[in-house]
Amino acid sequence: MTKRLDEAGGLTVADVTHTRITAFSASATVAELRKWFESSTSHRMALLADDGRYAGSLMADDVTGADDAALAVEFAAHGQTVRPDDPASHAEKLALGAGTRRVPVVDADGRLHGIVAITTDLQGFCGT
Repeated sequence: MTKRLDEAGGLTVADVTHTRITAFSASATVAELRKWFESSTSHRMALLADDGRYAGSLMADDVTGADDAALAVEFAAHGQTVRPDDPASHAEKLALGAGTRRVPVVDADGRLHGIVAITTDLQGFCGT
């Protein structure tokens, strides 16, 4: 059951994290990510990890014009993330403010836990 945004008061990021994700190795190529982005319209942000540690994220547009053999991590952003114990409302604001409807969940040690994703209708958290 999807957790609704208007019912998220008092919840933490851990309560709304989508944990069934695909995280690519930091050695993934642009071609691998392009294929993944093309396989589903719900694939809006690719997450990169190196031995479970967050290495960056990117959108399909971030690799526009890039060589297929290039490492995707070269184009990755290391922008805003949220921690599991942050308020869910904070993650919601970041996800919507960035226009991606997504924000990576990374703990204090740099470990990738998943992603907070907002539904297309802007009513709930995906995967919760």
